[in-house]
Amino acid sequence: MPMNFMHRRICSSQDWAKNVRERSLPWSLTGVELGANLLEIGPGYGATTRVLVDLAPNVTAVEVDGRSAQDLQREFDGKATILHGDGSRMSLPDQEFSSVVCFTMLHHVPTRPMQDGIFAEAFRVLQPGGVFAGSDSRLSLRFRLLHIGDTMNIVDPDELPERLRHAGFEDVEVTLREGAFRFQARKPSIP
Repeated sequence: MPMNFMHRRICSSQDWAKNVRERSLPWSLTGVELGANLLEIGPGYGATTRVLVDLAPNVTAVEVDGRSAQDLQREFDGKATILHGDGSRMSLPDQEFSSVVCFTMLHHVPTRPMQDGIFAEAFRVLQPGGVFAGSDSRLSLRFRLLHIGDTMNIVDPDELPERLRHAGFEDVEVTLREGAFRFQARKPSIP
């Protein structure tokens, strides 16, 4: 979704990539078992994908921005499958993935129904017992300033558990820290 110049510059920087690799992603994935077949929704400039390809044998990423998807296809050729598409309406098979993740991208999804569509799609493509995990930013003055001219549709971490349960997930956990939250939820196993 649209990002202003400063936001694009930050998210494509080496400093951002280092923060993702050393701080953000390890915290977001604490206690999460990704399994063999991982789907990432909204990789953006690929900072998270660069880490994920070393954490799961098979990585697929769905990116809504066409140019970013092309750039990622070139970068990850042979290491990950990159698809251009909308995470709220994916053309992927049911129960294909052991895990689905999304990091610091939900606030760029323009509407709440589209965010809920991502949750529903994550549930649909997950194998029974699979995990949906990720993180996003919390509202602050700095965050607001960074998003002037951007799509900014904040996910309320207090409402997220119910939204994920509504999509069908169980064992929902949301953890807060300054400026961010992480979540994980599980698709029920077939009895």
